[in-house]
Amino acid sequence: MSGIDHTPSAEELAEIEQKYDEGMATRRVGPKAGHALRAVALVFAFYHYMTAGFALPPDHWHMGWHLSGLFILVYALFPAIRTKSSLTYQPGPRSPGGIPIYDIILMGLGVCAALYLGFAWHGVSWLGIEEQTYRMGNPNNYDMVFGCIIILLVLDIARRTLGWVLPLIICVFMSYALFGPIFPGVLQHPGVKFRTFVSSMYFPQEGIYGVTLWVVSTIVFHFVLFGVIAQRTGLGQLFIDNATILAGRYTGGPAKVSVVSSAFFGTISGSSVANTVSTGALTIPNMKRLGYPGHFAGGVEAAASAGGQITPPIMGAAAFIMAEFLEVSYTTIVIAAIFPALLHYVGVFTVVHLMARRLNLQGMSREMLPKLGAVWADGWANLIPIVGLLWVLFSGYTPYMSAFCGISLAIIAGMARYKLPLTWIYPAAFIAFVLWKYSNGGFDLTMTLILTFGSVLAVFNPQARTTLPQMSETFETGVKYALAVGAASAAVGIVIGVINTTGVGFRIGFMVTQAASNLGTDLHGLFSIGSFEMFSIEDLTLFISLVFIALACILMGAGVPTTALYIMLVSVAQPALAQLGIPPIASHMFVLYYGVVAEITPPVCTSAYAAAAIAGSNPFRTGISAFTLGLGKVVAPMAFVYAPVLLFVSSAGFNWVEFSYTATSAVAGVIALSAAVVGYWLAPMGMVFRVLAGVAGLVFIAPSWQADLLALAICSPAIISQILLRGRVHAAA
Repeated sequence: MSGIDHTPSAEELAEIEQKYDEGMATRRVGPKAGHALRAVALVFAFYHYMTAGFALPPDHWHMGWHLSGLFILVYALFPAIRTKSSLTYQPGPRSPGGIPIYDIILMGLGVCAALYLGFAWHGVSWLGIEEQTYRMGNPNNYDMVFGCIIILLVLDIARRTLGWVLPLIICVFMSYALFGPIFPGVLQHPGVKFRTFVSSMYFPQEGIYGVTLWVVSTIVFHFVLFGVIAQRTGLGQLFIDNATILAGRYTGGPAKVSVVSSAFFGTISGSSVANTVSTGALTIPNMKRLGYPGHFAGGVEAAASAGGQITPPIMGAAAFIMAEFLEVSYTTIVIAAIFPALLHYVGVFTVVHLMARRLNLQGMSREMLPKLGAVWADGWANLIPIVGLLWVLFSGYTPYMSAFCGISLAIIAGMARYKLPLTWIYPAAFIAFVLWKYSNGGFDLTMTLILTFGSVLAVFNPQARTTLPQMSETFETGVKYALAVGAASAAVGIVIGVINTTGVGFRIGFMVTQAASNLGTDLHGLFSIGSFEMFSIEDLTLFISLVFIALACILMGAGVPTTALYIMLVSVAQPALAQLGIPPIASHMFVLYYGVVAEITPPVCTSAYAAAAIAGSNPFRTGISAFTLGLGKVVAPMAFVYAPVLLFVSSAGFNWVEFSYTATSAVAGVIALSAAVVGYWLAPMGMVFRVLAGVAGLVFIAPSWQADLLALAICSPAIISQILLRGRVHAAA
């Protein structure tokens, strides 16, 4: 696709997504095997959908069924070694349906190991298996066999879906648990006996059947499914059309459309690559036609799309796990994420605007813009599902109940039409569910009326109806999107088990703070004269600790999914940051944001590579553009660690005056950094003034009037020169 600027076809987009989203690159199987796997995927989706609305089975059964589905689908669709030939259909006596016999055997072993826990939970007398309570820490031989099998297979499905990096990191943690005495210094520990290790990894509460798998199987899967259904039934196109109307006619219109549409799309998609491909198919070719360089056009889309995992209300999987770790409601996480997400998009939007001014790029013509009336006349019904989901979520119900209602309304909006009486079965079934919930006190009258009204209103959707085969395909796609995050959640549970068993999180946290404290003490002399000190040792220790953790997030994020990276690093960073007095929600958000930054940081930046494929540009150069465009996301975590009020939390209670001042300072810092990156504010900016603006932008992030005065002093020469240059340009004109 090099050098072209046409709008990619659906086939080209599917190929790009499969290439750069490892979770979508699947093996081709035979017709019969394909039908069987489609049936498994649909049963898998239907099981999660129904249990979300009606009742969850016991955790050991629920997570066992989820793991069983993962084993079947991953071993059927993901080859042991991913090559071009292994993804093609290769039937034969050793590969019935195109699936090698060894994968079928591993599939069966995985299902047995996943379901054994529920089968033996209350004991099996004829096999001599005691109740699970009596086997904790003292597993029998059956537990050991199935425990070893599931540990190995969970690592294998994580490797098949996500590559080698995550399993290798997990193996390091496992080695640490088993061979503790050989580690030096503060990391040394007595070691964990092998039987105890297998018991900890296999039995619920920690390890594989711990909080991460529970959250993914109970909450994340449903939101992934909702996002795919909402996008396929028209909500994604509604977002893009409205973003085009809002921003298309202004300076650098298509690029601003990319930012706005990605922000909208991020509310329903937690996948950066899916976001990039969906919105970039339209925005990247338009940006190139307008005159943006290909690498910059791809970078804009990648940077904006990476915000999908941090954009409320439907953030990535890590946000749900964060709520469980912090033991707070998901709405608390959503509220805390509002300003940081806004700061990210302000940064990308500012760079886009300044670059357009610098290149003198105009907006889209009126003829190219969609018509507001036509867009809303055709697409209004697509808002009903997300409104229903948010209403249920913010009314205090569980996230999976809100997802159930959102999916139900999306099915109605997509498949039911008032002119086709047979399709009334969809709203009738959901209304019956709502009335049943009302009758047993599950829903109040207001909720019942809103959901009922939404169900009736959705049948008047003027768009083309989604057929049952199309909806089945959408459900199947939603399941495929969830396989990689499911495999990662099961595998990374091993890391949590090791951390809980060995206490390595506190050990590493102590090492980080100790190293930062020593370095801070050494540097303190550079920032003090006599009794006057610009920064205290405590301030320097905190800053250095944050830099260490941020670098660890970015470096470890090369090839590790954001969710898995967040879980591993927050287990290490939380003890360190807690020792420095950082509120838990700020430290968790800090790690999450830098995990997302890793997605647009070269050399491994899958979102940027996907955007580069659409733009026909150099992938590495596109990654550099994406990183510089995402500077708002780079500095935002520093801002809310120093000023937790930006997350709407504060030890002294929320204060609007403090929030307004701090937010203004952070936005000023992002704008100054953006001007430094582009080399333009009111007029072209020389290198010296760019450096001054960049330094000032970093200082602005520190939330104090002293820092703001210092930042103003640093950037004042650049501001004055820009005003004078702008005046000369106007006088010459």
